[in-house]
Amino acid sequence: MSRRADQSERLERALDGGPIPHDEETRRMLAAAGALRPGYRRSPARVRAAKEAMLRAYEHAQNPLKTRDDAGTDDGLDEPEIHREEMDLPGGGHLVLTDIEAITPERAEKTAARIARILQSSEERDRLS
Repeated sequence: MSRRADQSERLERALDGGPIPHDEETRRMLAAAGALRPGYRRSPARVRAAKEAMLRAYEHAQNPLKTRDDAGTDDGLDEPEIHREEMDLPGGGHLVLTDIEAITPERAEKTAARIARILQSSEERDRLS
Protein backbone atom coordinates (compact mmCIF):
# COMPACT_ATOMS: atom_id res chain seq x y z
CA MET A 1 0.00 0.00 0.00
CA SER A 2 2.81 2.42 0.83
CA ARG A 3 4.42 1.71 -2.57
CA ARG A 4 1.28 2.85 -4.37
CA ALA A 5 1.06 5.93 -2.14
CA ASP A 6 4.69 6.72 -2.88
CA GLN A 7 4.07 6.37 -6.64
CA SER A 8 1.04 8.66 -6.60
CA GLU A 9 2.96 11.18 -4.50
CA ARG A 10 5.80 11.20 -7.05
CA LEU A 11 3.29 11.57 -9.89
CA GLU A 12 1.58 14.51 -8.18
CA ARG A 13 4.93 16.21 -7.59
CA ALA A 14 5.90 15.74 -11.24
CA LEU A 15 2.52 17.02 -12.47
CA ASP A 16 2.94 20.12 -10.29
CA GLY A 17 6.17 20.93 -12.12
CA GLY A 18 8.59 19.25 -9.75
CA PRO A 19 11.52 17.07 -10.81
CA ILE A 20 10.54 14.21 -13.10
CA PRO A 21 11.13 10.81 -11.47
CA HIS A 22 13.44 8.33 -13.13
CA ASP A 23 11.40 5.17 -12.62
CA GLU A 24 9.71 3.81 -15.72
CA GLU A 25 6.25 3.35 -14.23
CA THR A 26 5.92 6.99 -13.12
CA ARG A 27 7.15 8.23 -16.51
CA ARG A 28 4.49 6.13 -18.22
CA MET A 29 1.82 7.53 -15.89
CA LEU A 30 3.03 11.07 -16.68
CA ALA A 31 2.78 10.37 -20.41
CA ALA A 32 -0.74 8.99 -19.96
CA ALA A 33 -1.74 12.01 -17.86
CA GLY A 34 -0.35 14.31 -20.54
CA ALA A 35 -2.40 12.49 -23.17
CA LEU A 36 -5.57 13.23 -21.18
CA ARG A 37 -5.07 16.98 -21.01
CA PRO A 38 -7.53 19.09 -23.06
CA GLY A 39 -6.43 19.83 -26.58
CA TYR A 40 -3.92 16.99 -26.73
CA ARG A 41 -3.81 15.22 -30.08
CA ARG A 42 -1.66 12.31 -31.10
CA SER A 43 0.57 12.71 -34.10
CA PRO A 44 -0.99 10.92 -37.10
CA ALA A 45 2.45 9.65 -38.13
CA ARG A 46 3.00 8.07 -34.71
CA VAL A 47 -0.48 6.52 -34.77
CA ARG A 48 0.22 5.07 -38.22
CA ALA A 49 3.67 3.77 -37.17
CA ALA A 50 2.19 2.13 -34.05
CA LYS A 51 -0.56 0.49 -36.10
CA GLU A 52 1.94 -0.82 -38.67
CA ALA A 53 4.18 -2.22 -35.93
CA MET A 54 1.20 -3.91 -34.30
CA LEU A 55 0.13 -5.45 -37.63
CA ARG A 56 3.70 -6.69 -38.30
CA ALA A 57 3.83 -8.32 -34.87
CA TYR A 58 0.41 -9.92 -35.43
CA GLU A 59 1.43 -11.22 -38.87
CA HIS A 60 4.65 -12.66 -37.45
CA ALA A 61 2.68 -14.40 -34.69
CA GLN A 62 0.21 -15.85 -37.20
CA ASN A 63 2.85 -16.89 -39.75
CA PRO A 64 6.02 -17.95 -37.93
CA LEU A 65 9.20 -18.42 -39.94
CA LYS A 66 9.75 -21.86 -41.42
CA THR A 67 12.43 -23.97 -39.75
CA ARG A 68 15.02 -25.78 -41.79
CA ASP A 69 15.32 -29.55 -41.64
CA ASP A 70 19.10 -29.26 -41.34
CA ALA A 71 19.08 -26.47 -38.74
CA GLY A 72 22.05 -26.67 -36.40
CA THR A 73 24.42 -28.36 -38.85
CA ASP A 74 27.50 -26.39 -39.90
CA ASP A 75 25.89 -23.07 -39.00
CA GLY A 76 28.39 -22.25 -36.25
CA LEU A 77 25.74 -22.62 -33.56
CA ASP A 78 26.47 -26.22 -32.59
CA GLU A 79 26.63 -27.05 -28.91
CA PRO A 80 30.19 -26.69 -27.61
CA GLU A 81 31.77 -29.60 -25.78
CA ILE A 82 31.65 -29.09 -22.02
CA HIS A 83 34.67 -30.33 -20.07
CA ARG A 84 34.10 -31.40 -16.47
CA GLU A 85 36.55 -32.20 -13.69
CA GLU A 86 35.60 -33.24 -10.16
CA MET A 87 38.00 -32.93 -7.23
CA ASP A 88 37.92 -33.45 -3.48
CA LEU A 89 38.99 -30.49 -1.37
CA PRO A 90 40.79 -30.69 1.96
CA GLY A 91 38.34 -30.68 4.83
CA GLY A 92 35.75 -32.80 3.02
CA GLY A 93 34.67 -30.36 0.30
CA HIS A 94 33.93 -31.23 -3.30
CA LEU A 95 34.84 -29.06 -6.32
CA VAL A 96 33.32 -29.41 -9.79
CA LEU A 97 35.03 -27.48 -12.60
CA THR A 98 33.22 -27.05 -15.90
CA ASP A 99 34.47 -25.12 -18.91
CA ILE A 100 34.24 -25.08 -22.70
CA GLU A 101 38.04 -25.20 -22.83
CA ALA A 102 40.01 -28.29 -21.87
CA ILE A 103 40.79 -28.41 -18.14
CA THR A 104 44.46 -29.24 -17.61
CA PRO A 105 45.61 -30.97 -14.40
CA GLU A 106 47.74 -27.90 -13.52
CA ARG A 107 44.74 -25.60 -13.88
CA ALA A 108 42.56 -27.92 -11.81
CA GLU A 109 45.16 -28.10 -9.01
CA LYS A 110 45.64 -24.31 -9.06
CA THR A 111 41.88 -23.72 -8.85
CA ALA A 112 41.48 -26.28 -6.06
CA ALA A 113 44.29 -24.61 -4.07
CA ARG A 114 42.68 -21.19 -4.53
CA ILE A 115 39.27 -22.47 -3.38
CA ALA A 116 40.87 -24.23 -0.40
CA ARG A 117 42.57 -20.94 0.61
CA ILE A 118 39.27 -19.07 0.33
CA LEU A 119 37.47 -21.67 2.45
CA GLN A 120 40.26 -21.66 5.03
CA SER A 121 40.23 -17.85 5.40
CA SER A 122 36.44 -17.95 5.62
CA GLU A 123 36.62 -20.52 8.44
CA GLU A 124 39.23 -18.41 10.26
CA ARG A 125 36.99 -15.32 10.05
CA ASP A 126 34.05 -17.36 11.35
CA ARG A 127 36.09 -18.47 14.37
CA LEU A 128 37.12 -14.86 15.11
CA SER A 129 33.60 -13.51 15.06
